[in-house]
Amino acid sequence: MALDAITLSHFRNHRETRLDGARQFNLLVGENGAGKTNVLEAISLFAPGRGLRRAALAEIAGAAGPGGFSVGASLAGQPDEEALRLGTYTKAAQPGRRLVQVNGTPASAVGLGEWLAISWLTPAMDRLFADSAGARRRFMDRMALALDPAHARHAARYENALRERNRLLSDDRPPEAAWLDGIEAQMAQHGALLAQGRARTVAAVGQEIAVLPEQPFARPVLVYAAGGPAGQDAFAAALKSGRGRDRAARRSLVGPHRDELEVTMAGKNVPAASCSTGEQKAMLIAITLAHAQLAARGRPGLLLLDEVAAHLDPFRRASLFERLRSGRAQVWLTGTELGPFAEIRAEAAVWQVSGGQVERV
Repeated sequence: MALDAITLSHFRNHRETRLDGARQFNLLVGENGAGKTNVLEAISLFAPGRGLRRAALAEIAGAAGPGGFSVGASLAGQPDEEALRLGTYTKAAQPGRRLVQVNGTPASAVGLGEWLAISWLTPAMDRLFADSAGARRRFMDRMALALDPAHARHAARYENALRERNRLLSDDRPPEAAWLDGIEAQMAQHGALLAQGRARTVAAVGQEIAVLPEQPFARPVLVYAAGGPAGQDAFAAALKSGRGRDRAARRSLVGPHRDELEVTMAGKNVPAASCSTGEQKAMLIAITLAHAQLAARGRPGLLLLDEVAAHLDPFRRASLFERLRSGRAQVWLTGTELGPFAEIRAEAAVWQVSGGQVERV
């Protein structure tokens, strides 16, 4: 199945928007601030999590709307298959709670990952290699989630247990050992699975990248650096033996919350953070394309590329389109003008976006 149509209601500057007849290539063209990225953000909410902007739900509802927003999607398959309908929305009375429906039946946000595998690349991600380790951990988790929807549960439960352990460690009174035993058991269980998911994902993406040519996009080498012992039992033992040290620091000093994604540029053996801006962008594109290829193997894949083509020279732009054309994912791209997309214009669905309104061209 593939995404065929999407509707936005009171979503940022889109009061009522519908895009029908999606193809493998889908272009959103318009001036800056027209609402192109808002469409990509709406699509990204069909992945578990907070979407490509990581925005609070209350920020998304259009100011002129009823206080909530809704996004609907229709996935079409073979002519004899019934379309699948997905929906996600908030209500004015509960603006911080996102609700989900699949074919009109209530579902969980985590369950969305069972239907679509969504990847994206935005200008805000250009600083990934120079950003904090936390940003790179979120990047690993988003990639892992697109490959395994269960990853979200392990991440959420580990974070909850980590917060509770840190709270107990920072209390002026020594915490009861029994409380720590229970919390650390949860951390060890879900932390081990969280770390395993990250490690598998980084290894799989790295293998996909390894078979690609080094040009025109620089080839990155990815390494998952664990922030704690591997395995549930070893992690549990490390937490227990480190209680005194962690209590002095008033926080947990080992575990997946200390993981790191190390990226170097193949051939040069230079850390990505020390590479040029152009090299970093090229490596980020290579990672995104490799991951999208992997993610689309089990479920319909969507790749959202915000303002990517305009920043590439004609040769790299043509190479990008060729890789996208031969890939499995449906692609959504934004740009301020059609010129950079001339090579795929004839095969693409194109919408002009202006002031939160779209028109098929």
